[in-house]
Amino acid sequence: MKIEKRKKLKELYSQYEKDVAEFKKSAACVKGCANCCIDVGNIDITTLEGIIIYDRVATFEEPLKSRIKAGLAQNKMERENGVLSRCAFLKADKTCIIYDIRPFSCRWLYSIKKCDGASPTIHRRALNLAKQTVKKIQQLDSSGYSGHISYILFLLDKEEFRKLYLRGKSKPQKIAYFGQSHGIMINRTVPL
Repeated sequence: MKIEKRKKLKELYSQYEKDVAEFKKSAACVKGCANCCIDVGNIDITTLEGIIIYDRVATFEEPLKSRIKAGLAQNKMERENGVLSRCAFLKADKTCIIYDIRPFSCRWLYSIKKCDGASPTIHRRALNLAKQTVKKIQQLDSSGYSGHISYILFLLDKEEFRKLYLRGKSKPQKIAYFGQSHGIMINRTVPL
């Protein structure tokens, strides 16, 4: 995949952080709180973000690599059954194994109140900026897909899909049934 897209993705992340810095000053989130990571409801990513994560996981030593893959498979299965589950990248100390490359859906989430099992409380303007940034990320990854992290990484684990994506191609008909049944969107057809 082109380095320019990865660089542009980092720029989008950085711009969002700059735009919401004032809002996040009042965040109640602290290292290890992990409420959002334990009940993984809507951690959607693009294929671009997925390939970055996929490449990182490939560098992990065993048994960590197998534990992550098993956790992702469990997340996929639980999600298919409508169950919220613990993120496969969450360590025992409630910190993130891939924090430096975490997807945007993890980056924009914060709360100005302690969650204590409730949903996070986010400034409306920060939420609107997040929605705009998601659209920009989908535009950047126009030959890719968007969906739950476990589904996108499941697809990227399939060599044919991964190679096709890395060549900038897509064959929606190849994943049509899986995509429709799992809520995966084709980025170039997402209303912007």
